Amino acid sequence: MSESLPPPLLPWDEHNQRLAAHVGGEHWRNPVPASRYNLVVLGGGPAGLVAAAGAAGLGAKVALVEKQWLGGDCLNVGCVPSKALIRAARAVAAVRKASAYGVLLPGGWSVDFGAIMERVRRVRADLSPHDSARRFTELGVDVFFGSGRFAGGDKIEVNGESLRFAKAVIATGARAAAPPIRGLNEVPYLTNESLFSLTELPRRLGVIGAGPIGCEMAQCFARLGSEVTLVESTRGLLPREDRDASAVIRSVLLREGVQIRGGGKDVVVSQTGRGIGMRCETGSAGWRGEVDRLLVAVGRAPNVEGLGLESAGIEFGPEGVKVDDFLRTTHPRVFACGDVCSAFQFTHVADFMARLALRNALFGGRARLSRLIIPWCTYTSPELARVGMIESEARERGVAVDTFTQELNRVDRAYVDGEDEGFVRVHVRKGSDRVVGATVVSSHAGDLIGEIVVAMNAGAGLGGLSAAIHPYPTVAEAIRKTGDLYQRTRLTPLVRSLMGRWLAWGRSTR
Repeated sequence: MSESLPPPLLPWDEHNQRLAAHVGGEHWRNPVPASRYNLVVLGGGPAGLVAAAGAAGLGAKVALVEKQWLGGDCLNVGCVPSKALIRAARAVAAVRKASAYGVLLPGGWSVDFGAIMERVRRVRADLSPHDSARRFTELGVDVFFGSGRFAGGDKIEVNGESLRFAKAVIATGARAAAPPIRGLNEVPYLTNESLFSLTELPRRLGVIGAGPIGCEMAQCFARLGSEVTLVESTRGLLPREDRDASAVIRSVLLREGVQIRGGGKDVVVSQTGRGIGMRCETGSAGWRGEVDRLLVAVGRAPNVEGLGLESAGIEFGPEGVKVDDFLRTTHPRVFACGDVCSAFQFTHVADFMARLALRNALFGGRARLSRLIIPWCTYTSPELARVGMIESEARERGVAVDTFTQELNRVDRAYVDGEDEGFVRVHVRKGSDRVVGATVVSSHAGDLIGEIVVAMNAGAGLGGLSAAIHPYPTVAEAIRKTGDLYQRTRLTPLVRSLMGRWLAWGRSTR
């Protein structure tokens, strides 16, 4: 029984009214369709917006079709509101630790959750003009609100109008999907689509799912004052990540008061007289608990229903629209990008997939998805960022690697700031400095990982990172220090012996 209030518009205050005016279609008047479009984009989230704006900027005649809210999950119920909430929680954490830096608050302090959520809504509304229908119209895009669906292989119908296309892009994204948890349909629960409509802080919050969203929100609400129970699967917390990195995040969450329980999909939930009961009786470590609100942060489903894909001969399945390495669907003139067809469901990936699809669709390009170097970040404190392979994946793929790890407690700036829990870990192909993957656990890890991504794109290597001068003192020095660790491996006993002889000869000739 998901709380499917009409996200993201509750409460109906001035900020959400501004949001609706910019990205909603209630009062929008669809234009008269052109006789034929170079490109019709189905879906107005990050991928669709990038594809539409890019094509229009190149001179194409473009139509953009959005069912509900321009901006997609990212603006409305994802990246933007979640990071605004995380920023507030980080401020609370800083106040709690202020005395460690000699800052005393004799008058006391408190958390005003209502004011925090108002700021979240204000920030979201402030950013919404960038994704607005008016802006895209000014860019030369014909914006249509309504449920678009294919009607054969060369047109999309929306509100009774036909949009004929030379090429089309499917960018309808994905949505929160309920996992098969017993009792879930009988209790009210939150997803990312309803979480940011809260106006009161839950005293007790249950979070099912210990992936990025689950960990971020568990820490966030614990910092704001909720008693949080985080339920992880049998694969553990942040299972896609380096095990040492996940262990750091687990340690921090436990220290900040988050209760971490096992069970995953074996958890049973039920309505009680005082809230929502949670229990797991699998194995020897059974447990029971009760919460006031429940957040389900596991499971995403691609938005493929009602698009008429069958009529255009476009194949799809539970994982979304089927595409090849060029993002072409089984219809040669229809492409797809973003969460509707990607295992990497991140805004920045949707952005670059859209650029790739645009190039291939309009200009017959041969840009390949498999050549993208994709980083991502979990925005806990500390953040956990990653690009490429971790060591276990390299092993599974038969790639021999050398691994270099720089602990943050040996980096001056991290120690001075009191944020020295974490590390930089880089994997290179054995016997070379070619980077095949990296993990960063630190404050602003999402910013730091970009330097390693640039090195991987440019083929600079770990030695090149060592040669780059970094300002002192910065946390980014950890990357340079990791490069130094690699450089030391080049000083083999033979090289050391030869250098010693050379230096000895230099002394004897003077």
